[in-house]
Amino acid sequence: MARRTRSASLENRTQRLKLAARKKPYTALIAPGIFLAYRRNAGPGTWSVKCNGWLKRFALADDHEDANSETLMSYWQALEHAKRLARAGEGNSEQPISVAEAIDAYEADLATRDGSKYNATLVRRHLGTLASKAVALLTERELRDWRAGLIKKGLKPSSADRIARSFKAALALAASNDKRITSVAAWKNGLKKLPDSEVARNVILTDETVNALVAGAYDESPDYGLLIDILAVTGARESQVLRLRVDDLQNRNPVAPRLMMPTSRKGRSRKVEYRPLPISPRLAKLLRQQAKGRAAHDRLIDRIPKLSGRFHPIAKRLGLGPEVTPYALRHSSIARQLLKGVPTRIVAAHHDTSVAMIERNYSRCIIGDPSEALTRATLLDFAASASSADVIPLERLAS
Repeated sequence: MARRTRSASLENRTQRLKLAARKKPYTALIAPGIFLAYRRNAGPGTWSVKCNGWLKRFALADDHEDANSETLMSYWQALEHAKRLARAGEGNSEQPISVAEAIDAYEADLATRDGSKYNATLVRRHLGTLASKAVALLTERELRDWRAGLIKKGLKPSSADRIARSFKAALALAASNDKRITSVAAWKNGLKKLPDSEVARNVILTDETVNALVAGAYDESPDYGLLIDILAVTGARESQVLRLRVDDLQNRNPVAPRLMMPTSRKGRSRKVEYRPLPISPRLAKLLRQQAKGRAAHDRLIDRIPKLSGRFHPIAKRLGLGPEVTPYALRHSSIARQLLKGVPTRIVAAHHDTSVAMIERNYSRCIIGDPSEALTRATLLDFAASASSADVIPLERLAS
């Protein structure tokens, strides 16, 4: 059995508290090239690992409280964590990436893929003490507690899950770039979807309200109005609309113009396809004006910062609550088509989603007027009088 590395000055709290408080940490060699570092503070000290020229703090010391083996560690717990972090990738002298650095890398990756950097911004805004934590040392429990903290702060489970999905994407990117990170199960299990986050809270607006919101957006600015107009007409996501190019506008047929809408990059398949979505001649005319002077592969719609933030005052002026966001235009588009009797599969394809998702979240729209008319014709009328000649004995029916 390997001998445990002892340190008379660090292995118990009594000896540690006798040390002088200073910025330079006290160190103990715990393995070849690996040091456990302890910084004596006025309050509880901190544990760090020092290896190949880098120093990484990972926990508080149990100077005044009992250790919990995660955020508060004894000497022996810190020793094992330090070894694990330093040896996660032998021969790699780079400092392990922190959560904050992982979010920065994720933001840069989003910009490269023409995605919304707001996904990274939203995670960064809620990181708290996790920001300085090494990704390789994240645990399932602290990630689960972190998301629970979002809900305690007043976020809805659906919002907490949306932020967690972006966080998971950032951590997965970090793991793909650094093979020392082997704790993938920590965020897969710790950030699983919450049971009640799947409950649909879709805000569905009347046609009159949608028209009023679009008009209010044009009053805000022509560019903003055009973006909201497209979202309302097509029911597409903002990320899809912002990837439209000039040659995606097909208006050779003035009576039936359409947009070749790119699919989203959701799910495991990142392949982007294009689906024709019909638009009104009115919108096509506005888009032709927008495309003037632009090359065929130029962006058709310019990115507009703080899309939702600019939407709230418009909704408020119309007497609508804060739950009405630009995404309500997508919900309303899906519901409108379902209530008009458009087959569910076509609605799903039009909105770049699945039939299962439509049936799960919009079932009250599917079971509406069109389907009611079909099923009503099959109802039995027990009040109608039937002659005895029309009655067939069960024995004869069975034979």
